[in-house]
Amino acid sequence: MEKRVRFAPSPTGAIHIGNIRTALFNYLFSRSEGAKLVLRIEDTDLTRSSKDFEKLIFKELSWLGIEWDEGPDKPGEYGPYRQSERLHIYNQYAEKLIKEGKAYRCYCTPEELDKDREESVKRGDIPRYSGRCRHLTKEQEEEYLRQGRKPSIRFVIPDDVTI
Repeated sequence: MEKRVRFAPSPTGAIHIGNIRTALFNYLFSRSEGAKLVLRIEDTDLTRSSKDFEKLIFKELSWLGIEWDEGPDKPGEYGPYRQSERLHIYNQYAEKLIKEGKAYRCYCTPEELDKDREESVKRGDIPRYSGRCRHLTKEQEEEYLRQGRKPSIRFVIPDDVTI
Protein backbone atom coordinates (compact mmCIF):
# COMPACT_ATOMS: atom_id res chain seq x y z
CA MET A 1 0.00 0.00 0.00
CA GLU A 2 1.38 3.35 -1.04
CA LYS A 3 1.92 5.83 1.78
CA ARG A 4 0.56 9.32 1.25
CA VAL A 5 0.91 12.44 3.38
CA ARG A 6 -0.98 15.65 2.74
CA PHE A 7 -0.43 19.28 3.48
CA ALA A 8 -3.59 21.36 3.11
CA PRO A 9 -3.11 25.12 3.55
CA SER A 10 -5.87 27.66 3.06
CA PRO A 11 -5.19 30.37 0.46
CA THR A 12 -6.57 33.12 2.66
CA GLY A 13 -3.22 34.73 3.44
CA ALA A 14 0.48 34.10 3.67
CA ILE A 15 1.71 30.87 5.20
CA HIS A 16 2.17 31.20 8.96
CA ILE A 17 4.59 29.38 11.25
CA GLY A 18 2.07 26.64 12.05
CA ASN A 19 1.67 25.91 8.33
CA ILE A 20 5.44 25.83 7.90
CA ARG A 21 5.85 23.41 10.80
CA THR A 22 3.19 21.05 9.42
CA ALA A 23 4.55 21.27 5.88
CA LEU A 24 8.09 20.59 7.07
CA PHE A 25 7.12 17.62 9.26
CA ASN A 26 4.97 16.12 6.51
CA TYR A 27 7.69 16.68 3.92
CA LEU A 28 10.39 15.08 6.09
CA PHE A 29 8.13 12.17 7.00
CA SER A 30 7.16 11.58 3.37
CA ARG A 31 10.78 11.53 2.27
CA SER A 32 11.95 9.31 5.12
CA GLU A 33 9.13 6.80 4.55
CA GLY A 34 9.06 6.80 0.74
CA ALA A 35 5.62 8.37 0.80
CA LYS A 36 4.10 10.87 -1.59
CA LEU A 37 3.52 14.40 -0.34
CA VAL A 38 0.19 15.74 -1.56
CA LEU A 39 -0.55 19.46 -1.63
CA ARG A 40 -4.29 20.06 -1.31
CA ILE A 41 -5.58 23.63 -1.33
CA GLU A 42 -8.34 24.25 1.23
CA ASP A 43 -10.14 26.96 -0.73
CA THR A 44 -13.65 26.41 0.58
CA ASP A 45 -13.74 29.83 2.27
CA LEU A 46 -14.76 31.39 -1.02
CA THR A 47 -15.02 34.92 0.33
CA ARG A 48 -11.42 35.06 1.59
CA SER A 49 -9.57 32.59 -0.67
CA SER A 50 -7.67 33.92 -3.65
CA LYS A 51 -5.51 32.63 -6.50
CA ASP A 52 -2.87 35.19 -5.51
CA PHE A 53 -2.55 33.60 -2.07
CA GLU A 54 -2.48 30.14 -3.69
CA LYS A 55 0.44 31.25 -5.87
CA LEU A 56 2.12 32.64 -2.76
CA ILE A 57 1.77 29.23 -1.06
CA PHE A 58 3.53 27.56 -4.01
CA LYS A 59 6.28 30.19 -3.92
CA GLU A 60 6.79 29.98 -0.14
CA LEU A 61 6.93 26.18 -0.12
CA SER A 62 9.41 26.20 -2.98
CA TRP A 63 11.54 28.78 -1.16
CA LEU A 64 11.56 26.47 1.87
CA GLY A 65 12.76 23.60 -0.35
CA ILE A 66 9.55 21.63 0.13
CA GLU A 67 8.63 19.72 -3.00
CA TRP A 68 5.25 18.02 -3.32
CA ASP A 69 4.51 15.04 -5.53
CA GLU A 70 0.87 15.78 -6.30
CA GLY A 71 -1.16 18.96 -6.18
CA PRO A 72 -3.08 21.48 -8.25
CA ASP A 73 0.00 21.99 -10.44
CA LYS A 74 1.06 18.31 -10.38
CA PRO A 75 -1.95 16.12 -11.18
CA GLY A 76 -2.20 12.59 -9.87
CA GLU A 77 -4.81 9.87 -9.68
CA TYR A 78 -6.54 11.26 -6.58
CA GLY A 79 -7.32 14.78 -7.80
CA PRO A 80 -8.65 17.31 -8.00
CA TYR A 81 -6.46 18.96 -5.40
CA ARG A 82 -8.50 22.09 -4.68
CA GLN A 83 -11.33 21.50 -2.25
CA SER A 84 -13.63 23.77 -4.28
CA GLU A 85 -13.19 21.42 -7.26
CA ARG A 86 -14.32 18.46 -5.14
CA LEU A 87 -17.72 19.89 -4.18
CA HIS A 88 -19.58 17.49 -6.48
CA ILE A 89 -18.13 14.61 -4.44
CA TYR A 90 -19.14 16.17 -1.14
CA ASN A 91 -22.61 17.05 -2.44
CA GLN A 92 -23.15 13.43 -3.45
CA TYR A 93 -22.36 12.23 0.07
CA ALA A 94 -24.35 15.03 1.71
CA GLU A 95 -27.41 13.97 -0.30
CA LYS A 96 -26.83 10.36 0.76
CA LEU A 97 -26.71 11.39 4.43
CA ILE A 98 -29.90 13.43 4.04
CA LYS A 99 -31.74 10.51 2.39
CA GLU A 100 -30.58 8.21 5.18
CA GLY A 101 -31.87 10.65 7.83
CA LYS A 102 -28.36 11.31 9.14
CA ALA A 103 -28.27 14.96 8.06
CA TYR A 104 -30.63 17.77 7.13
CA ARG A 105 -30.65 21.16 5.43
CA CYS A 106 -30.48 24.22 7.65
CA TYR A 107 -31.71 27.54 6.28
CA CYS A 108 -30.80 29.72 9.25
CA THR A 109 -29.13 32.98 8.33
CA PRO A 110 -25.89 34.10 9.97
CA GLU A 111 -27.89 36.87 11.66
CA GLU A 112 -30.37 34.38 13.13
CA LEU A 113 -27.56 32.19 14.40
CA ASP A 114 -25.76 35.20 15.91
CA LYS A 115 -28.97 36.24 17.69
CA ASP A 116 -29.48 32.72 19.06
CA ARG A 117 -25.87 32.66 20.25
CA GLU A 118 -26.23 36.03 22.00
CA GLU A 119 -29.44 34.93 23.73
CA SER A 120 -27.78 31.71 24.94
CA VAL A 121 -24.89 33.67 26.42
CA LYS A 122 -27.30 36.11 28.13
CA ARG A 123 -29.07 33.13 29.73
CA GLY A 124 -25.72 31.71 30.83
CA ASP A 125 -26.08 28.70 28.53
CA ILE A 126 -23.43 27.22 26.30
CA PRO A 127 -24.18 28.49 22.79
CA ARG A 128 -25.42 25.69 20.58
CA TYR A 129 -27.62 25.34 17.56
CA SER A 130 -31.28 24.96 18.47
CA GLY A 131 -32.07 22.43 15.76
CA ARG A 132 -34.97 24.51 14.49
CA CYS A 133 -34.48 23.40 10.87
CA ARG A 134 -34.23 19.71 11.71
CA HIS A 135 -37.91 18.95 11.12
CA LEU A 136 -38.91 21.39 8.37
CA THR A 137 -41.72 20.42 6.03
CA LYS A 138 -41.17 20.36 2.30
CA GLU A 139 -43.29 23.52 2.06
CA GLN A 140 -41.15 25.34 4.62
CA GLU A 141 -37.99 24.40 2.74
CA GLU A 142 -39.50 25.58 -0.53
CA GLU A 143 -40.40 28.91 1.08
CA TYR A 144 -36.85 29.40 2.34
CA LEU A 145 -35.54 28.63 -1.15
CA ARG A 146 -37.99 31.17 -2.64
CA GLN A 147 -36.56 33.72 -0.20
CA GLY A 148 -33.13 33.00 -1.65
CA ARG A 149 -31.74 31.27 1.41
CA LYS A 150 -28.90 28.86 0.77
CA PRO A 151 -28.88 25.86 3.06
CA SER A 152 -26.00 24.37 4.95
CA ILE A 153 -25.93 20.70 5.91
CA ARG A 154 -26.11 19.67 9.55
CA PHE A 155 -25.66 16.23 11.04
CA VAL A 156 -28.52 14.70 12.97
CA ILE A 157 -27.34 14.28 16.55
CA PRO A 158 -29.61 12.23 18.80
CA ASP A 159 -31.18 14.35 21.54
CA ASP A 160 -29.61 12.26 24.31
CA VAL A 161 -26.06 12.72 22.97
CA THR A 162 -23.90 15.62 24.11
CA ILE A 163 -21.13 16.75 21.83
